[in-house]
This record gives sequence, C-alpha cells and structure tokens, in this order.
Amino acid sequence: MNLPSQQISLADYYFGFLKDLNAASKLDLISKLSQSLKKGAEAPEVSLQSLFGAYQSEETADEIIERLRTSRVFNRNRETL
Repeated sequence: MNLPSQQISLADYYFGFLKDLNAASKLDLISKLSQSLKKGAEAPEVSLQSLFGAYQSEETADEIIERLRTSRVFNRNRETL
C-alpha cells in the first residue's frame, strides 16, 4: 500500500513520541485507534424527513424572501449598449 510521503512522515513523527510507551499503553492506544476507525466507517442514517421543519422563525416565508432580496448587494457595474 502506497501512502503519500506527508502521511508517512506524520506517522513517523507520532511514532517518535509513542515508541517509548510501555506495552499496556501501546495496546490501549491500538484499541482506541481501532475503535475510532470503526466509528468513522459507520455512516449515520439521516432521513430527509428528519430535516423537515428544522428552521423555525417568527417570520413568514414571504417576509424571509423579501428580507433576503433587500439585503443583496450588487457591486458589479454593467455596461449598457
């Protein structure tokens, strides 16, 4: 497996700190790293329905749209023909 040189040097950098740990600490570290990989591999299931109603406001949709339109700033100069 070919890793980019930056990742290899980063691993070597951390290994320099960790190489003097005792065996129990190294095993504990291996266990924690393995658990972090397992957690990262499990993608949480997010349904579209869970996102419904996430934004709450006292303003109506029309008021929000109007506020967004009036807050727009155009700084381009257009040439007319």
